[in-house]
Formats: sequence, C-alpha cells, structure tokens
Amino acid sequence: MRPAAGARRNWQTGRMNPTHPALRSGELTGLEHQDETSTVALASAGPAVGEPCVLLKLGEIFLKGGNRPQFERILQANVRAALGGSGVAVELSVRAGVLVLRVPRDGLTAAEHAAAVDRVAVRAADVPGIARVCRALRVDKTPEAAAAAAVALTSAGSGAFAVRARRRDKRFPVTSEVLGALIGAQVKAAHGLPVSLKHPETEIFVEVDAQEVFVFTSGQPGQGGLPVGMSGRAVVLLSGGIDSPVAAYRMMKRGLRCVFLHFSGLPLTGPESIYKAYALVRGLDRFQGGSRLYVVPFGKAQQSLATSGAGRLQVMAQRRLMLRTAEALAARLHASTLVTGDSLGQVASQTLPNITALDDAVRLPILRPLIGWDKTEIMAEARRLGTLPISELPDQDCCTLLLPRRAETRAKIEDLRKIEGRFDVDELADALAASAQEYRQE
Repeated sequence: MRPAAGARRNWQTGRMNPTHPALRSGELTGLEHQDETSTVALASAGPAVGEPCVLLKLGEIFLKGGNRPQFERILQANVRAALGGSGVAVELSVRAGVLVLRVPRDGLTAAEHAAAVDRVAVRAADVPGIARVCRALRVDKTPEAAAAAAVALTSAGSGAFAVRARRRDKRFPVTSEVLGALIGAQVKAAHGLPVSLKHPETEIFVEVDAQEVFVFTSGQPGQGGLPVGMSGRAVVLLSGGIDSPVAAYRMMKRGLRCVFLHFSGLPLTGPESIYKAYALVRGLDRFQGGSRLYVVPFGKAQQSLATSGAGRLQVMAQRRLMLRTAEALAARLHASTLVTGDSLGQVASQTLPNITALDDAVRLPILRPLIGWDKTEIMAEARRLGTLPISELPDQDCCTLLLPRRAETRAKIEDLRKIEGRFDVDELADALAASAQEYRQE
C-alpha cells in the first residue's frame, strides 16, 4: 500500500512501514490461508486422463431475474482482477451458472500445472459472489473419458462412494442416471469400493457441458453473497479494533465496495494505530482488490471538543464528528452510505438512545451489519478472516484519549447540538476530510 500521488503527509515519516515483527513479516495480514484439497490427485491423474481446471459455482446470483447478466459481468470482472495478481495466466469461460478457469500448460510439468491450478482456486475462493470452488478434470465428451477421470481421482480413496451425474447439455445421448451407473461400475471394478448413494464418504460429480465433461470429487465453500461493486460504494469507519473489519467484510459480501477511513490520535499519539489499520486493510483487500485507506489526524479536534465543555458527552460528540467527517469524505468519493462496527449495547456509545443520536449527525444512512451480534460471534468471525491477531495488537487508539470518568449512555440530541454550536462543526468536518492522507493497495 502506498500513498496516492499528491496526498498530504500528516505524520512524521509519511511512510507505511509497520514496526511490529508480525506486521512486517506478513504473518498477521490474513493473506495466508490453507486449503484442504491437495494437488496430488490432479497431478497424478496426468494429462492423459484430463486437464486440471477450476469450476466456480454461482450462488445467490443464480436466483436473480432479468438483472442477472449485470451481476455476472461484475463478478467476472472481479474474478479477472483477483487472478491478475496471482502470477498465473488464466483463461476464463462462462457456462450456465458456472465459471471455468483454465491454466495453459506452457511447458509446465503435470505437478507444476496442478499446483498453478491450486493457486488459482485458492485466490478465486476469496471473491464474493462465488458459492463453491471445485478443482476438476476437464475431459472429452464421452462416457469412457469421464469414467477414466473418475477412476483416477478415486485411486487413493477408501470407503463408500456415489456418482452424481448431471447433463447441462441435454443433447448428450446418455442420460444422467445411465452415465452415473456406468461410471460407478468402472470405479467399483477398479478399486473395489462399495456404493452408498445416501451416505458416501466420497462423491464423484460429473457435469456434461456443451463441449466437454467436468469430473471432480470435492470442493470448498466460496464467500457467497454478491459481487463487490454491485451495491455501490461505502465509507467504513475502521477503528483498528475487532468489530469494524468484520463489519466491512459483511458489507463486501453484500456487494458494497468499501473505502476505509481511520482516525488516528495524531499529534497526541504515535502512528501505531495507523500501522494496524494498514495491516487490516491489506488483509481485507483480498476480498475486493484495489482498497483505499484514508487516515485523519484527530487529536486536535478531540482537544477542541474537550475544551468546549463536552464532559460526559465527549465520546458521543467526537463520534458524531467522525461521522460528519466520513460523510464529507463520502461526498468526494461518491459513496452512498457509511458503515460502522456497532453492536447494540456492547459499549456505552452503542446503546439505543446513543445510536439514535449518532444517526442524527449525518444525512447518509449508517449501516451496522453487526448490530445483533455478540462479542463471541464477532471474535469468531474475525478469527476466521485472519483479522483478530492484528486487532489485538496494542496501540494508542484515539478513542481512548480525553475520556470522561463516566460516559453518557442516554445522550440527548439537543445537548449534543449545543456543544457543536460552540464551533462550526461542518467546517471542522470538511477540514478533517481534506486533511486525510490516502493509501492505495498496490
């Protein structure tokens, strides 16, 4: 991630160079994740049996009516963009409800080609809008070729199996039932495995398409949801804590392209919270690509609120100012909504009266995808996403500065407006938005 051209440098070094060893090494970015499917089966099958490839199954998009082509176009563009940084040349083709990813051999050995297909599958699994990712063998459109692929893929298998055959091309002369029986007989004869249609340990999927047949035995869940960008753009208030990264991910899954806004305590604190925000955005970027982080130095604004006599309303007054700043930034970025990690009743500022008072500060809608989640649920999701270790790193958060001894849990809107009336809050919000330094994911 690098500062955008012409961005202001509003902290000492102006460089994103995290000093924490875990951030430096990339261990806590959420970018490294394991996949249970091995390359062994596809590599051992060899080119004589079939061509390893990846099938991407659509989820919710498949249910869309006349707008479905638009969803599919955005998803295809997102997949191409995600795979563009994988270091593997990929050919994408479209089937009914399925995207097919093929990797040219270009002199690769069978094992190298299968490993490249694995990298493509792992990367594609992070793209919202895809329900399932399947490594498959692409074979000639004959029952014999499909049976040979099934035998190769189950060579190391044990226990009962079942064949699930499906014809997307109804002109194929062999029915799905007969094709499944033929392939099942070949697998049973080759490996001596029992058949169980209800409780198999291994399922062999056979899909007959217009020009070829795809055979595979497993798949991994995709992200599901909608393609990023389908629902517009949002500004996410990224605190560096546990909740806001999870909220951002949930909104990406609903098709929102997220721009991240972080408020640091500069010049009253060091840059540690910025390092965390940078690392969090880097980890979340795998779900949308091209992420942008904006950092606003908020320390002096907090001092202004404190000297205006905010008292017990200090936290609420500064949160309203943050929302106003986010709204001003959203206008510049053509974003139509704000996103926060609020969870009802989790802290003093997230009681129902206080949430109502926060909504009063801006005209844009504020989305709170975690509003009904408890902390255990949020932490479990953060752990799955890989953001939890980053969020738990120590830092000087601006939200802990100048806190009153006791925070207000039932703030009145009119009291907050009186505090804001002591200075031009809109002008201050615009100035804060203008001071934001931008960082883009390369």
